[in-house]
Amino acid sequence: MARSPSDADFTELVHGSWPALYRTAYLLLGDRAEAEDLVQTALAKTYAAWSSVRDLDAAPGFARTVLVNTATSWFRRKSWRNERPTATLPESGHDPDPSARPAVIAALAQLPPRQRAVVVLRYYEDLSVAQTAQALDCSEGTVKSQTSDALARLRTLLGDAVVPQTLGAQHD
Repeated sequence: MARSPSDADFTELVHGSWPALYRTAYLLLGDRAEAEDLVQTALAKTYAAWSSVRDLDAAPGFARTVLVNTATSWFRRKSWRNERPTATLPESGHDPDPSARPAVIAALAQLPPRQRAVVVLRYYEDLSVAQTAQALDCSEGTVKSQTSDALARLRTLLGDAVVPQTLGAQHD
């Protein structure tokens, strides 16, 4: 019988997965403070269910699913604001073309929350259609249609040079 995970295991999870969770949260929300709040809320929910975790290797994925589900519930609130204006966009991480980063982040902010979540999970987190559907608790067909609509909108906003027509064609 497997042992129950300890508080030390949870601390290790937090230290190891915080950067990836924060980046995902920031891409979903487009706001640093809200991204931090989302990660903290998701980790608190993860800790509440910590005794039921049986495989520590799956814990980061469990925490990411909790984060995405929490963000989805936030999007459903009537008080949720889809965009927040900022004077400057944050510069962090690595992009193949760093000059496109501010435009990509601004374009992501213009997508509806579900489309933004699909794009982040599919192309940033590199999840499959099935994994994305599971994380968002929707059908694979919904993921595919949301991805198609999101990429079409991003192409309109950014052009084919940033979002090529081939992106999304065979990425399952």
